[in-house]
Order: sequence, then structure tokens, then C-alpha cells
Amino acid sequence: MAKSKNSVEKRMFYGATPLIFEHAKEMRLNPTPAEKVLWEVLRKKQVLGLRFKFQHPLNSFIADFYCHKIKLVIEVDGGIHSIPEIKERDQGRTYEMERLGIEVIRFTNEEVFNDIEKVKAVIEKKCLELLDGRHTPRPPEGGEAGAQDYKR
Repeated sequence: MAKSKNSVEKRMFYGATPLIFEHAKEMRLNPTPAEKVLWEVLRKKQVLGLRFKFQHPLNSFIADFYCHKIKLVIEVDGGIHSIPEIKERDQGRTYEMERLGIEVIRFTNEEVFNDIEKVKAVIEKKCLELLDGRHTPRPPEGGEAGAQDYKR
């Protein structure tokens, strides 16, 4: 039985609306400098042959980078993400993505700019864990927002 396009889209985009798709397209046209640097590492299946998508719509969110095969989101956070309100919003986003079975890891702009090889190594390690099935994403316990991101 052939898979329908809607079924594939639902699994890849988790019900993202046309508005979210349009916003993601705009964001792809205006990447941050740190996103550009990390994209050069992730594009063209350079990490373990995995395909990452840039500014990928997921439900009501747009992931900086997403690999559907292993359900991994990679976020690159600038200085604004240290503001308590933004940090809390990020934790809520992480929690919601984890509820969808998607793992989230975060890096700061400084990590990307100052040690891209270490960032790549952390990403590769997490990808191997997910590929090998040693780690399965799960929602945070207790159902409360504020899930911790993957620790490097």
C-alpha cells in the first residue's frame, strides 16, 4: 500500500500550518551568522550521511536544523536566549518537541563560532546514540514545562 503525501507530511511537519511554512521560508533567506556556520557542517549529509533540513517547520515551531530520520532538532541560540522570558519560552518549545518524540540539543552562537569541531563532535555523538537506539527521546517526567536540554 502506497503512503499518501499527507501521511508523510504529517510525520515530517507535525501539522505545521501554511503560515509556519511561509515564515520558515523567510527565515531560510535570512540566516544568522552562526546558523550559516553550522549549516556548512550539516548540509549535504556531511554528518554520518544524515540529511538535515534548515529552518524546518514542526507543528507551531521552526527548528533551526532538523533530521527526520533520527528525530533530532539542533538549535543555535544567540545572546537574547539568556533573557529569562526567552529562556523559559525555549524550555517550553523543547518540552513540546520532546512530547512529539523529537530530541533537542542547543548550542550558543559562541560555541559555534569558537569551537565548531567540538559542536560537530557533540552532534555526531548524539546522532550515533539515536541511530543505535541507545537513547530514545521521551517527554520530561511530571508533564511540566522547563525540560532540560541535552547536556554536552
